[in-house]
Amino acid sequence: MELIKKLCDAHGISGYEDEVREIIRCEVENYSDKVYTDKMGNIIAVKEGEDKKVMIAAHMDEIGFMVKHIEEQGFLRVTPIGGWFSQTVLNQRAIVHTDKGKIVGVFGCKPPHIMKEEERKKVIKIEDMFVDIGAESRDEAKDMGVEIGCPITIDRELVKLGENRITGKAIDDRVGVAALIDVFREVKTDVTLYAVFTVQEEVGLKGARTSAFSINPDMAIALDVCVATDFPGVNANQEIKLGKGPAITVVDASGRGLIAHKKVLKLLRETAEKYEIPYQLEVGEGGTTDATAIHLTREGIPSGVLSIPARYIHTPVEVIDLRDYNNTVSLLKKSLERCEKYL
Repeated sequence: MELIKKLCDAHGISGYEDEVREIIRCEVENYSDKVYTDKMGNIIAVKEGEDKKVMIAAHMDEIGFMVKHIEEQGFLRVTPIGGWFSQTVLNQRAIVHTDKGKIVGVFGCKPPHIMKEEERKKVIKIEDMFVDIGAESRDEAKDMGVEIGCPITIDRELVKLGENRITGKAIDDRVGVAALIDVFREVKTDVTLYAVFTVQEEVGLKGARTSAFSINPDMAIALDVCVATDFPGVNANQEIKLGKGPAITVVDASGRGLIAHKKVLKLLRETAEKYEIPYQLEVGEGGTTDATAIHLTREGIPSGVLSIPARYIHTPVEVIDLRDYNNTVSLLKKSLERCEKYL
């Protein structure tokens, strides 16, 4: 859990992943034949093997915000970077990242006490919120280091939840990053393995697209989280449950994103069954992953997705089960050790 906490508590919205990238480099450089950062900002660790190349991708960016305007009274207006449900943002504590350092702020809006009746019935949009950093004027905010374009993240630390679960921000997808690091340190495989920690997944799968083009692997697996549906109020036709193992994606976004390649599905399922690792199958209708960009690169790359089920994705209180994390690490490691015959 120490590695997961270090990564989730770090800050890095899409395009500003520097803090996370440095942690990753320190964790993998002693286990790699080569580590480099490409022009896009992806950090890529390589274990040299035979001619066949396998790429595992996990994105290091988190959703957040960016300053777009400083009010005369010193309040900050922001735009979302990545997908937010506005009801989860209001009254959260935030961190504004400036060249002078980090500044704590809070998301606020007009209180219900002075709202009109019709206003109370409406969902408050992010555009109607502001970040209060304690400044009393625009000049004071600027003196503190705030300027247009400063990134903003949620101020939240990872903590245990019950016996086997954890909750925090940026679990999507720092938990995938942690799992890839754990696998990369230990795995022994005959193929050349590329562990790719991608940037800007949350705003268009950008780092995956450029890194896959450069590497041109024979097979790729995206390591991410998926939506768990095992809580009240969800009438899902397909249940993905915490504690029941990683999810192997068959299709996501109703096929508009990824239809997993059959040989990647076969590798993951046969490995899970061989080593009696619990798993779930996911046919998703919502979001997608880095694999969508990877599998459409060049002439096409056989790709799949291995996901850790998570509740409350894209909120500051995402929840996963550590047993699913451990089984994800085990399944990915065992799959890489026997993947050559599936290439």
